[in-house]
Amino acid sequence: MASAIPKSGSAVTGAADEATIERARAVATLLDESVRIPVVGYRVGLDPILGIVPFSGDLVAAVASLYVVYAAVAVGVPKRTVAVMLGRIGVDLAVGSIPVLGTLVDAAWKSNVRNVEAIEAHVGSA
Repeated sequence: MASAIPKSGSAVTGAADEATIERARAVATLLDESVRIPVVGYRVGLDPILGIVPFSGDLVAAVASLYVVYAAVAVGVPKRTVAVMLGRIGVDLAVGSIPVLGTLVDAAWKSNVRNVEAIEAHVGSA
């Protein structure tokens, strides 16, 4: 994934913001794309794997997803974008709680990757 984040020394972000975004990206990768499915080549993360456990697994994944939102707030993403990010996590939690179908949707939806892309879009446009 190409990064829209300016490099160190940029007037737009400081080293602390870059580190925060990197941690958010690491959490998103862990939750949405950490495991490659052999033969198919599709990547899934812990979110759909945790989703196999009814509701509580999705709740744990949603709580972990809140770190990405925290990172967005820390780097100054607008409130409207943060609300959209929280909405994605809510949809992920609600739909993910549906047995079988929810796990499949979790694997495809990748709300955390989308949320990190929203942070990168904000930082890139700043």
